Amino acid sequence: MSQESLTARLEQAVDDSRDHILGPADAPITLVEYGSYACPYCRAANERIAEIRHQLGDRLRYVFRHYPLPGSDIARRAAELAEHARDSRQFWDAHVTLMTHSRTLSEEDLSLVASELGAPPAGARQAADDDQARNRVDADVAGARASQVMVTPTFFINGRRYDGPWDESSFTDAMLRTPGHRLRSVAQDFAGWAPSAGVLLLLAAALAVLLTNSGLGEAFAALWETPLAISFGQAGFGMSLLHWINDGLLTIFFLVVGLEIKREFTVGHLANLRAAALPVAAALGGMLVPALVYSLVVPAGPWSHGWGVPMATDTAFAIALIAMMGSRVPTALRVFLTAAAIVDDIGSIVVVALFYSGSLNLGYLAAAAALVGVLALLNKAHIYRVAPYALTGILLWACVHASGLHATMAGVLLAMFIPTRPPPNLPTLVAQADAILTAEARRSGEVLRQGPSLPALAAFDAIHDRLESPADRLLRTTGARSSYVVLPLFALANAGVALAPDVLSSHGQLSLAIIAGLVLGKPLGLVLASVIAVRLGIARKPADYSWRQLVGAGALAGIGFTMSLFISGQAFPVETDFAAAKVAVFIGSILSSLIGVAILWAADRPSSTVPSQARAVN
Repeated sequence: MSQESLTARLEQAVDDSRDHILGPADAPITLVEYGSYACPYCRAANERIAEIRHQLGDRLRYVFRHYPLPGSDIARRAAELAEHARDSRQFWDAHVTLMTHSRTLSEEDLSLVASELGAPPAGARQAADDDQARNRVDADVAGARASQVMVTPTFFINGRRYDGPWDESSFTDAMLRTPGHRLRSVAQDFAGWAPSAGVLLLLAAALAVLLTNSGLGEAFAALWETPLAISFGQAGFGMSLLHWINDGLLTIFFLVVGLEIKREFTVGHLANLRAAALPVAAALGGMLVPALVYSLVVPAGPWSHGWGVPMATDTAFAIALIAMMGSRVPTALRVFLTAAAIVDDIGSIVVVALFYSGSLNLGYLAAAAALVGVLALLNKAHIYRVAPYALTGILLWACVHASGLHATMAGVLLAMFIPTRPPPNLPTLVAQADAILTAEARRSGEVLRQGPSLPALAAFDAIHDRLESPADRLLRTTGARSSYVVLPLFALANAGVALAPDVLSSHGQLSLAIIAGLVLGKPLGLVLASVIAVRLGIARKPADYSWRQLVGAGALAGIGFTMSLFISGQAFPVETDFAAAKVAVFIGSILSSLIGVAILWAADRPSSTVPSQARAVN
């Protein structure tokens, strides 16, 4: 589950009839600022805006909107006072005065502007004029909140939030859309599209199938068997490219999964025990029942070891489909399915570690246990730097791999010990940063010549390391790499299957077991476990979604794909068996997605669909 992010878009479009605008209406660049006259950063940025307007001329249309500092009476009064201007020219004169007349906004500034506007004292003004000014500021504040403006100033360039530095050069690069900035914007837009990870995963899988069944099939298969080695003098460590992806890169995916579930259970939506119990119970049921269904269809024989294949849920695909349905799916249901899928992923890797690993090397296993102890000590010592955890995690991966357990287990183990809580002294850190900034601003002339002082930079580095928990820092930097690099590479390397006419007919029992486990076993297990947990009073089902909608989410949980392919590779060493398993996983995942979407699309809102007995224990 990714962190909630601010919207990158301006929700309230520029209106020539009501907005305060400088520049021609047909200007190719529109800069919208949400600011406050009492905000020192807005007053500093005002100088940069003036320089940029001078540089770009008629190419720039500048829009100022009010977002008075919360809790600041003078900021609010200044904004409403500016709205008493009779025309645009008078407003901008008042705006400049309020931004630049004194070092900080003062009562003297308000008096001066009131005089320039010819506005009578507050008690003598027409009530209608005051109401109009108040409503105008309120409208800007509402627009700011709709665009999820958190701080002042916040800028939007051509409708897109600008998060870069406020210096003239950075602003200009963003406005002129240099190639680098344009490429970065496209990438951010794609990443901000909720189904993007699932779409990229699907494209990678489709490409793998296409290449495998083309004239390049042999070369494509040989590519993944390319040996790659790391050498240290006479010593070396090597694996094929396929194993580097499946045993190495996929560890990053499980690190991210582990971090996400730990964060949710410590500081997220599932920090409450009863709230967490429902997705945990659902995940366990969604793992046990599909395995049972598989075992009933294939009770013995060379394929009986594949019971783990239908246990898994592909988080990226399931959440992508839910996101594409928008408001039809309640947020609470999305949280539930995401949490259940994450628990499912961790359960799957535990199953791989315990049942699909080779013989164990006790020496390396003991070394891995010792490194887990080191991680525990780092956590106990409240170490907030990522580097010690990362270094220990690399050593842990090597030991787990050498021990005979599946190496990806190291990612989950590492995630369990990385701190997820923000520092307890956050206000102190913010105050410290503000004090340093203020001190540096006083020596602005020297700063302009030499840059910030080394002590200031060192202090900022230390503060930055403490402002964010190591888990959040890793999720911010590694989460995107997991979704947009690791998983597509995994799909590309593992999803290729030769579509021979007899691939299923010769493995009918195996295919049926996997498809039945995903399509029937998953939703049955997930829903049954949820009902039992609720009726026993162990868990609480939110009222935001109905039981029918939960059934739809259970059907989506049958999209196995990534983890099902991963376990298939461990369970079926024979290539023809693996190929049949892959095709069955594809069919089961497609059927589950169609059934899940159909149920959720047609599902009623939470109401009478909830059984009375279940409602009584919620």
